[in-house]
Amino acid sequence: MTGGAVGLALILGLSACTNPYDPAQRTIGGGLLGAATGAAIGAAAGGGRGAALGAAIGGGVGALTGAATTPPPPGYPPPGYPPQAYPPQAYYPPPPGYGGAYGAPPPGAYVPAPPY
Repeated sequence: MTGGAVGLALILGLSACTNPYDPAQRTIGGGLLGAATGAAIGAAAGGGRGAALGAAIGGGVGALTGAATTPPPPGYPPPGYPPQAYPPQAYYPPPPGYGGAYGAPPPGAYVPAPPY
């Protein structure tokens, strides 16, 4: 029981390390899934010889299906979208009378409060 659980954990953990756009990986994955499914169906239908025949047929069909259904890698950026690196924005100087810095009062704008 624990050996099967460890094997299942390893298989599930490694299944996340795949590239869906690689035809070789999809062929191997499809073949393995097809062989397992074919063996299970063949064993249920015909026993030992059925399991072997089902694994062979399922593996072949799964490998062909995995290779045939490999999608093309996406283009970057997708058509109709702007490029990822946007051009630099134009520099706008501060409004007149601000002494060259944003938020600074114009020269002579500060008037001290009258003494009380």
